[in-house]
Amino acid sequence: MGKWRVQALRPTRMDRSAEFSRWKAQCLSRADLSRKGSVDEDVVDLVQLLNAREQFFTTSSCAGRILLLDGGMNGFEVQKQNCCWLLVTHKPCVKEDVVVALKKASGDAVLKFEPLVLHVQCRQLQDAQLLHSVAVDSGFRNSGITVGKKGKTMLAVRSTHSLEVPLSHKGKLMVTEEYIDFLLNIANQKMEENKRRIGRFYNCLQHALERKTVTNSHPKFKEKNNPTGSPKKERKAAKAHGKCIPEENEKEMENDGCDDLGISVTLFPEDY
Repeated sequence: MGKWRVQALRPTRMDRSAEFSRWKAQCLSRADLSRKGSVDEDVVDLVQLLNAREQFFTTSSCAGRILLLDGGMNGFEVQKQNCCWLLVTHKPCVKEDVVVALKKASGDAVLKFEPLVLHVQCRQLQDAQLLHSVAVDSGFRNSGITVGKKGKTMLAVRSTHSLEVPLSHKGKLMVTEEYIDFLLNIANQKMEENKRRIGRFYNCLQHALERKTVTNSHPKFKEKNNPTGSPKKERKAAKAHGKCIPEENEKEMENDGCDDLGISVTLFPEDY
């Protein structure tokens, strides 16, 4: 008696596209569950630009912030889940605000600056690679791509110019107000640099998406201007023509503190 062999059918590109559209609709229809309850002002335009394109949608974002946390510490790692938020702002901060907030501290208070964090789900790996190239060229050199077991392709946009300094222990202030003022000058400078990188990311992304639309619409133009299709060569060509990356920012990004981390796309299986 003959045996029937059953072979699982792989999902077609149309099936994957429909599934991605469903994920996007579900995500964008949900209420914002962040502490603030809305998208940060400095990243609204970038989020809207991404969500307006059929191949992307954002799952979470923070434009960057200065915050003062009070709670326990595991080594040098602050446990956000079990701590009190004494102060949080997405704008430059002054010493007086921190000093007043510190009076409420009863544990180990830590001053932090956190740069932009943006998570974007992408329809295909090549869409994530394009976005990753733009993020890296804009200064967010700690960005990476994750491909999940269910086929979800996620891009995390990150950089490393953060700041984390303990100020008190068991409610006792361990530093002077002069030192707090010094730290806030550094944090505010990082905040301004973070805003510049967000603006650069937005402008570069607009340019990259417009160029992709043109090349997809005109295959002959694509072959002539990008015969290899290499994102790395595209970035070099853009630099050569003065696009996306101002010359004065190249040295700054080279010294962004990420040289040891590598720039290549990171792929590892994880179920989101």
